[in-house]
Amino acid sequence: MAQCTAVIDIGSNSMRLAVFQKTSRFAFHIVHEVKSSVRLAQDAYTKNGYLQNEAMDRASRAIGEFLLVAYSFKARKILCVATSALRDAPNKSQFIQRIKKEHSLAINVIDGDKEAYLGGVACANLLPKMDAIGVDLGGGSTEFVLLSQGNILQTISLNIGTVRLKELFMDQDDVQGAIDYIDNTLKNLPFDTTNALIGIGGSFRALCDGIMKQEDYPLKKLHGYTCQTKEFEFFCNAILEASPKKLKNLGIKPDRFDTIKSGALVFLRILHRLTPSSLTCSGVGVREGVFLSDMLRNCGHKFPANYNPSLRFLLDTHATHSNHGVQCATMVKKLFDLTHKHLNLDSSLKTQLVMAAKLLPSGLGIRYFAYQKHSFYLAMSGLDYGLTHAQIALTAHLLLYKKGEESSDLVPKNSYEKLLPEKKQLNALHSLLWLAHTLLSARSRLDDYTITFDNETLTISSSHLYLAKEQLRAFILPKNLSLHLIHL
Repeated sequence: MAQCTAVIDIGSNSMRLAVFQKTSRFAFHIVHEVKSSVRLAQDAYTKNGYLQNEAMDRASRAIGEFLLVAYSFKARKILCVATSALRDAPNKSQFIQRIKKEHSLAINVIDGDKEAYLGGVACANLLPKMDAIGVDLGGGSTEFVLLSQGNILQTISLNIGTVRLKELFMDQDDVQGAIDYIDNTLKNLPFDTTNALIGIGGSFRALCDGIMKQEDYPLKKLHGYTCQTKEFEFFCNAILEASPKKLKNLGIKPDRFDTIKSGALVFLRILHRLTPSSLTCSGVGVREGVFLSDMLRNCGHKFPANYNPSLRFLLDTHATHSNHGVQCATMVKKLFDLTHKHLNLDSSLKTQLVMAAKLLPSGLGIRYFAYQKHSFYLAMSGLDYGLTHAQIALTAHLLLYKKGEESSDLVPKNSYEKLLPEKKQLNALHSLLWLAHTLLSARSRLDDYTITFDNETLTISSSHLYLAKEQLRAFILPKNLSLHLIHL
């Protein structure tokens, strides 16, 4: 088994374990994840922050079973961090020593700035590059991180949390008291406004999950989901007014019923303070930040430029039997550079086209027959990091192929069509990709071909075109593009 690292995140409300497996130097995927709602901070905020015995008992039992999971994967490292509930607790040393004695596990209690930084590391590396403020709402505190194109500029932690607010205000139906507390605390923010906000943590994911269900969103991925502020505000207000039955109808799971209203209220006040125009959901946070900080410790906590860990994982795992995808990527770059202006294709689309080319052989690792569908599924489900949902949908969809049909004909009805480019662009990109694949039928290399473009005609010369000529008979090219093959 490849190297695994287990990360345990002890929060105020939930404890989580994630087991990460590396497939090459920087490529990884999660092989197991489990959550336990131990409520470590339960009743602590009304008792001067002291952790209660029953909560510590629950946490210890959960940690014991988390470790059994980690050992089953032969984890080479087990990294454990604790956040707000433990750092605020006057009796934290009692709990830390107990876990050390019962489970031989060292707990690293991190301060608020470190917690914010770790969430920032995860978002900076695993979401598309953007200028945004990341907001990690937990049970005891909320961490804010200012991000600019993959760089962490500033962090701050404030004592606003769903469990804290629930116990101090919401359980007494003191909503106005909660609002006043949140607003007064937010005055400490060093940020003014932002165009984009990244939501981190379980409460934000639960709210986005509910919105996605309400709108029947086509891509079943929370990570990278983006919505407009007005839409999010409308949903949060509906949450605040909802009965338990209505919460369920809004897509909220029962284990969130007791804290989701606090979470919705916090985000409404943050939106009022920062006035973003859009919100993006992060499926990653402190756990991924801990793992990445360890793995990238010699690289400034950043992946190399233009590196995508999801793509590399898929290639490491499913495209090891040939270099055909690499050769197709090289050829399709050439084809795109020659024709994209003529075909009215934005230069930014080349990234997804090349990514799709590299993934062409991935489905073969499952089964040759209908391998295009397997490649599509792997890309749609496995491209998790560093891409927008539109980029994921396009990369995956380009991998579908059926002789004699255009790409737009292969889009399932009532599906992810709204995430794709307009029809002409989609068909043109698809033609370039599968033209490269077909031209390389003999598994030759780009060096074996001479390619020129003039007067709407691609002229391709090579001594390896016999198989390609035969397969191109039913090939559909854009109407304003013709192909001239010269078999040397």
